[in-house]
Amino acid sequence: MEVLGRLLALLAVLLVGTALRTTGILDATRTERLNAATYYVALPALVFVATYDQDVGEIASVGLAVGVTVVLLATALVAWGVHRNRASDARRSVAIVQSYHSNLGYLGVPLIAATFDSAVTAIASVILGLGALVQVPLTVFLLVTINDADADVSLLREVARLVRNPVLIALVAGLAIGWVGVGVPGPVALGLDGLGSLALPLALLCVGASLQVDLPNVDVGATASVVAVKVACMPAIAWAVFSFLDVGAATFTAGVVMLGMPTAVSTYVFAAELGGDAEFASLNVFVTTVASVLSLFVLIELVGAVA
Repeated sequence: MEVLGRLLALLAVLLVGTALRTTGILDATRTERLNAATYYVALPALVFVATYDQDVGEIASVGLAVGVTVVLLATALVAWGVHRNRASDARRSVAIVQSYHSNLGYLGVPLIAATFDSAVTAIASVILGLGALVQVPLTVFLLVTINDADADVSLLREVARLVRNPVLIALVAGLAIGWVGVGVPGPVALGLDGLGSLALPLALLCVGASLQVDLPNVDVGATASVVAVKVACMPAIAWAVFSFLDVGAATFTAGVVMLGMPTAVSTYVFAAELGGDAEFASLNVFVTTVASVLSLFVLIELVGAVA
Protein backbone atom coordinates (compact mmCIF):
# COMPACT_ATOMS: atom_id res chain seq x y z
CA MET A 1 0.00 0.00 0.00
CA GLU A 2 3.00 2.29 0.41
CA VAL A 3 3.46 2.36 -3.38
CA LEU A 4 -0.22 3.18 -3.93
CA GLY A 5 -0.03 5.97 -1.38
CA ARG A 6 3.01 7.41 -3.12
CA LEU A 7 1.31 7.26 -6.52
CA LEU A 8 -1.84 8.91 -5.17
CA ALA A 9 0.33 11.66 -3.68
CA LEU A 10 1.92 12.15 -7.09
CA LEU A 11 -1.52 12.39 -8.67
CA ALA A 12 -2.47 14.99 -6.07
CA VAL A 13 0.57 17.13 -6.92
CA LEU A 14 -0.23 16.80 -10.61
CA LEU A 15 -3.81 17.96 -10.03
CA VAL A 16 -2.49 20.86 -7.94
CA GLY A 17 -0.55 21.92 -11.03
CA THR A 18 -3.76 21.78 -13.07
CA ALA A 19 -5.62 23.81 -10.41
CA LEU A 20 -2.86 26.43 -10.30
CA ARG A 21 -3.12 26.83 -14.08
CA THR A 22 -6.91 27.05 -13.94
CA THR A 23 -6.81 29.76 -11.27
CA GLY A 24 -4.15 31.70 -13.18
CA ILE A 25 -1.41 31.30 -10.58
CA LEU A 26 0.63 29.18 -12.99
CA ASP A 27 0.18 31.31 -16.09
CA ALA A 28 2.11 30.70 -19.30
CA THR A 29 5.16 32.68 -18.15
CA ARG A 30 5.42 31.02 -14.73
CA THR A 31 4.83 27.57 -16.22
CA GLU A 32 7.61 28.18 -18.74
CA ARG A 33 9.99 29.17 -15.93
CA LEU A 34 9.01 26.11 -13.91
CA ASN A 35 9.59 23.91 -16.95
CA ALA A 36 13.00 25.51 -17.45
CA ALA A 37 13.98 24.85 -13.83
CA THR A 38 12.93 21.22 -14.19
CA TYR A 39 14.40 20.62 -17.63
CA TYR A 40 17.70 22.47 -17.25
CA VAL A 41 18.46 22.00 -13.54
CA ALA A 42 16.54 19.44 -11.47
CA LEU A 43 16.24 16.56 -13.96
CA PRO A 44 19.85 16.79 -15.26
CA ALA A 45 21.05 16.83 -11.63
CA LEU A 46 18.99 13.72 -10.86
CA VAL A 47 20.32 11.87 -13.90
CA PHE A 48 23.94 12.84 -13.20
CA VAL A 49 23.78 11.81 -9.53
CA ALA A 50 22.16 8.51 -10.51
CA THR A 51 24.92 7.57 -12.95
CA TYR A 52 28.29 9.12 -12.05
CA ASP A 53 29.23 6.47 -9.45
CA GLN A 54 27.82 3.41 -11.25
CA ASP A 55 29.60 0.66 -13.19
CA VAL A 56 28.85 1.64 -16.79
CA GLY A 57 29.12 -1.96 -17.98
CA GLU A 58 26.32 -3.00 -15.64
CA ILE A 59 23.85 -0.21 -16.35
CA ALA A 60 24.37 0.28 -20.10
CA SER A 61 24.11 -3.20 -21.60
CA VAL A 62 23.42 -4.37 -25.13
CA GLY A 63 20.36 -6.21 -23.85
CA LEU A 64 18.96 -2.97 -22.47
CA ALA A 65 19.46 -1.12 -25.76
CA VAL A 66 17.92 -3.95 -27.77
CA GLY A 67 15.02 -4.30 -25.35
CA VAL A 68 14.08 -0.62 -25.32
CA THR A 69 14.27 -0.38 -29.11
CA VAL A 70 12.24 -3.54 -29.70
CA VAL A 71 9.53 -2.54 -27.22
CA LEU A 72 9.11 0.92 -28.74
CA LEU A 73 8.98 -0.36 -32.31
CA ALA A 74 6.72 -3.30 -31.46
CA THR A 75 4.27 -1.05 -29.60
CA ALA A 76 4.29 1.41 -32.50
CA LEU A 77 3.43 -1.46 -34.84
CA VAL A 78 0.57 -2.59 -32.59
CA ALA A 79 -0.66 1.00 -32.38
CA TRP A 80 -0.60 1.32 -36.16
CA GLY A 81 -2.87 -1.71 -36.43
CA VAL A 82 -5.22 -0.57 -33.66
CA HIS A 83 -5.60 3.01 -34.92
CA ARG A 84 -5.36 2.50 -38.69
CA ASN A 85 -9.06 3.29 -39.26
CA ARG A 86 -9.32 6.56 -37.33
CA ALA A 87 -11.51 9.15 -39.08
CA SER A 88 -8.76 11.64 -39.89
CA ASP A 89 -5.00 11.56 -40.48
CA ALA A 90 -4.52 14.18 -37.75
CA ARG A 91 -6.23 12.00 -35.14
CA ARG A 92 -4.76 8.72 -36.40
CA SER A 93 -1.20 10.05 -36.27
CA VAL A 94 -1.63 11.31 -32.71
CA ALA A 95 -3.26 8.08 -31.54
CA ILE A 96 -0.35 6.05 -32.89
CA VAL A 97 2.47 8.11 -31.41
CA GLN A 98 0.76 8.56 -28.05
CA SER A 99 0.39 4.81 -27.71
CA TYR A 100 4.17 4.33 -27.37
CA HIS A 101 5.79 7.74 -26.68
CA SER A 102 6.40 7.50 -22.94
CA ASN A 103 6.98 10.16 -20.31
CA LEU A 104 10.45 8.89 -19.42
CA GLY A 105 11.88 12.18 -18.18
CA TYR A 106 9.28 14.15 -16.23
CA LEU A 107 7.67 11.09 -14.64
CA GLY A 108 9.78 8.01 -15.40
CA VAL A 109 13.19 8.66 -13.86
CA PRO A 110 11.90 10.77 -10.92
CA LEU A 111 9.31 8.10 -10.01
CA ILE A 112 11.88 5.32 -10.30
CA ALA A 113 14.25 7.30 -8.07
CA ALA A 114 11.51 7.72 -5.46
CA THR A 115 10.54 4.04 -5.54
CA PHE A 116 13.62 1.89 -6.24
CA ASP A 117 17.32 1.79 -5.35
CA SER A 118 20.22 3.59 -7.04
CA ALA A 119 21.03 0.75 -9.45
CA VAL A 120 17.52 0.75 -10.91
CA THR A 121 17.54 4.56 -11.07
CA ALA A 122 20.84 4.54 -12.97
CA ILE A 123 19.46 2.09 -15.54
CA ALA A 124 16.28 4.15 -15.81
CA SER A 125 18.45 7.17 -16.64
CA VAL A 126 20.08 5.20 -19.46
CA ILE A 127 16.62 4.19 -20.70
CA LEU A 128 15.69 7.88 -20.76
CA GLY A 129 18.60 8.52 -23.11
CA LEU A 130 17.94 5.49 -25.29
CA GLY A 131 14.23 6.28 -25.40
CA ALA A 132 14.84 9.85 -26.52
CA LEU A 133 17.09 8.66 -29.33
CA VAL A 134 14.44 6.22 -30.57
CA GLN A 135 11.00 7.61 -29.80
CA VAL A 136 11.57 11.28 -30.70
CA PRO A 137 12.76 10.61 -34.29
CA LEU A 138 10.09 7.91 -34.67
CA THR A 139 7.34 10.27 -33.50
CA VAL A 140 8.49 13.04 -35.82
CA PHE A 141 8.74 10.60 -38.73
CA LEU A 142 5.21 9.24 -38.19
CA LEU A 143 3.59 12.65 -37.72
CA VAL A 144 5.41 14.05 -40.76
CA THR A 145 4.57 11.03 -42.92
CA ILE A 146 0.90 10.70 -41.98
CA ASN A 147 0.15 14.44 -41.94
CA ASP A 148 2.37 15.36 -44.88
CA ALA A 149 4.27 17.95 -42.83
CA ASP A 150 7.66 19.49 -43.66
CA ALA A 151 10.01 16.53 -43.12
CA ASP A 152 13.41 18.18 -43.59
CA VAL A 153 12.80 21.10 -41.26
CA SER A 154 11.15 18.95 -38.58
CA LEU A 155 13.78 16.22 -38.45
CA LEU A 156 16.68 18.67 -38.46
CA ARG A 157 15.09 20.71 -35.69
CA GLU A 158 14.55 17.66 -33.48
CA VAL A 159 18.08 16.35 -34.08
CA ALA A 160 19.40 19.76 -33.01
CA ARG A 161 17.24 19.66 -29.90
CA LEU A 162 18.53 16.20 -28.98
CA VAL A 163 22.14 17.35 -29.31
CA ARG A 164 21.44 20.27 -26.95
CA ASN A 165 19.24 18.27 -24.56
CA PRO A 166 20.57 19.02 -21.03
CA VAL A 167 19.33 15.69 -19.66
CA LEU A 168 21.21 13.73 -22.32
CA ILE A 169 24.30 15.87 -21.71
CA ALA A 170 24.05 15.11 -17.98
CA LEU A 171 23.64 11.40 -18.76
CA VAL A 172 26.73 11.35 -20.99
CA ALA A 173 28.71 13.27 -18.35
CA GLY A 174 27.62 10.89 -15.61
CA LEU A 175 28.46 7.80 -17.66
CA ALA A 176 31.82 9.27 -18.65
CA ILE A 177 32.78 9.98 -15.05
CA GLY A 178 31.58 6.51 -14.04
CA TRP A 179 33.65 4.98 -16.85
CA VAL A 180 36.83 6.85 -15.94
CA GLY A 181 36.27 6.41 -12.23
CA VAL A 182 36.85 10.02 -11.27
CA GLY A 183 35.23 11.00 -7.98
CA VAL A 184 32.90 13.94 -7.47
CA PRO A 185 33.57 16.15 -4.41
CA GLY A 186 31.15 15.44 -1.56
CA PRO A 187 29.65 18.94 -1.32
CA VAL A 188 29.03 18.98 -5.09
CA ALA A 189 27.38 15.56 -5.02
CA LEU A 190 25.25 16.59 -2.04
CA GLY A 191 24.14 19.80 -3.74
CA LEU A 192 23.25 17.99 -6.97
CA ASP A 193 21.38 15.36 -5.00
CA GLY A 194 19.32 18.10 -3.38
CA LEU A 195 18.51 19.62 -6.76
CA GLY A 196 17.65 16.19 -8.15
CA SER A 197 15.16 15.59 -5.35
CA LEU A 198 13.14 18.52 -6.70
CA ALA A 199 12.72 16.86 -10.12
CA LEU A 200 9.58 14.87 -9.34
CA PRO A 201 7.45 17.57 -7.64
CA LEU A 202 8.49 20.21 -10.17
CA ALA A 203 7.85 17.87 -13.10
CA LEU A 204 4.42 16.93 -11.76
CA LEU A 205 3.44 20.58 -11.39
CA CYS A 206 4.62 21.22 -14.97
CA VAL A 207 2.67 18.26 -16.33
CA GLY A 208 -0.42 19.28 -14.40
CA ALA A 209 -0.18 22.86 -15.64
CA SER A 210 0.04 21.57 -19.21
CA LEU A 211 -3.06 19.34 -19.07
CA GLN A 212 -6.19 20.66 -20.75
CA VAL A 213 -9.39 18.76 -21.50
CA ASP A 214 -12.15 19.82 -23.89
CA LEU A 215 -14.94 17.49 -22.69
CA PRO A 216 -17.50 18.25 -25.43
CA ASN A 217 -15.09 16.95 -28.07
CA VAL A 218 -14.02 13.75 -26.31
CA ASP A 219 -13.75 10.70 -28.59
CA VAL A 220 -14.22 8.01 -25.95
CA GLY A 221 -13.39 5.06 -28.21
CA ALA A 222 -10.20 6.55 -29.61
CA THR A 223 -8.92 7.72 -26.22
CA ALA A 224 -9.77 4.38 -24.58
CA SER A 225 -7.75 2.62 -27.29
CA VAL A 226 -4.74 4.88 -26.69
CA VAL A 227 -4.95 4.24 -22.94
CA ALA A 228 -5.24 0.48 -23.43
CA VAL A 229 -2.20 0.28 -25.68
CA LYS A 230 -0.09 2.70 -23.65
CA VAL A 231 -0.62 1.63 -20.04
CA ALA A 232 -1.56 -2.04 -20.55
CA CYS A 233 -0.24 -3.41 -23.85
CA MET A 234 3.12 -1.62 -23.87
CA PRO A 235 4.27 -2.77 -20.41
CA ALA A 236 3.10 -6.28 -21.29
CA ILE A 237 5.30 -6.17 -24.39
CA ALA A 238 8.18 -4.84 -22.27
CA TRP A 239 7.69 -7.66 -19.77
CA ALA A 240 7.80 -10.27 -22.56
CA VAL A 241 10.81 -8.72 -24.34
CA PHE A 242 12.98 -8.25 -21.25
CA SER A 243 12.05 -11.73 -20.00
CA PHE A 244 13.13 -13.19 -23.34
CA LEU A 245 16.41 -11.26 -23.22
CA ASP A 246 17.04 -12.67 -19.72
CA VAL A 247 18.45 -9.41 -18.34
CA GLY A 248 19.28 -8.82 -14.68
CA ALA A 249 16.63 -7.97 -12.09
CA ALA A 250 17.50 -4.25 -12.00
CA THR A 251 17.39 -3.94 -15.80
CA PHE A 252 14.11 -5.86 -15.96
CA THR A 253 12.55 -3.64 -13.29
CA ALA A 254 13.72 -0.39 -14.86
CA GLY A 255 12.76 -1.49 -18.37
CA VAL A 256 9.23 -2.64 -17.57
CA VAL A 257 8.32 0.24 -15.24
CA MET A 258 9.86 2.98 -17.39
CA LEU A 259 8.10 1.75 -20.52
CA GLY A 260 4.85 1.53 -18.58
CA MET A 261 4.81 5.31 -18.03
CA PRO A 262 1.93 7.39 -19.44
CA THR A 263 2.09 9.39 -22.64
CA ALA A 264 4.64 12.20 -22.69
CA VAL A 265 3.41 15.80 -22.59
CA SER A 266 5.80 16.55 -25.45
CA THR A 267 3.54 14.58 -27.81
CA TYR A 268 1.04 17.44 -27.54
CA VAL A 269 3.76 19.85 -28.71
CA PHE A 270 4.75 17.54 -31.56
CA ALA A 271 1.12 17.18 -32.60
CA ALA A 272 0.56 20.94 -32.63
CA GLU A 273 3.70 21.54 -34.68
CA LEU A 274 3.33 18.67 -37.16
CA GLY A 275 -0.33 18.66 -38.17
CA GLY A 276 -1.77 16.37 -35.48
CA ASP A 277 -5.00 16.80 -33.56
CA ALA A 278 -3.72 18.90 -30.64
CA GLU A 279 -6.93 18.81 -28.56
CA PHE A 280 -7.08 15.04 -28.86
CA ALA A 281 -3.41 14.85 -27.89
CA SER A 282 -3.95 16.97 -24.77
CA LEU A 283 -6.85 14.78 -23.66
CA ASN A 284 -4.84 11.60 -24.10
CA VAL A 285 -1.94 12.95 -22.04
CA PHE A 286 -4.36 13.72 -19.22
CA VAL A 287 -6.22 10.40 -19.31
CA THR A 288 -3.14 8.18 -19.65
CA THR A 289 -1.50 10.07 -16.79
CA VAL A 290 -4.48 9.55 -14.48
CA ALA A 291 -4.92 5.92 -15.56
CA SER A 292 -1.24 5.24 -14.94
CA VAL A 293 -1.73 5.71 -11.18
CA LEU A 294 -3.52 2.35 -11.08
CA SER A 295 -1.52 0.66 -13.84
CA LEU A 296 1.84 1.64 -12.32
CA PHE A 297 0.73 0.43 -8.90
CA VAL A 298 -0.12 -2.97 -10.37
CA LEU A 299 3.06 -3.01 -12.47
CA ILE A 300 5.37 -2.10 -9.59
CA GLU A 301 3.76 -4.72 -7.36
CA LEU A 302 4.12 -7.41 -10.05
CA VAL A 303 7.72 -6.49 -10.80
CA GLY A 304 8.53 -6.52 -7.11
CA ALA A 305 7.11 -10.02 -6.81
CA VAL A 306 9.24 -11.53 -9.56
CA ALA A 307 12.41 -9.41 -9.82
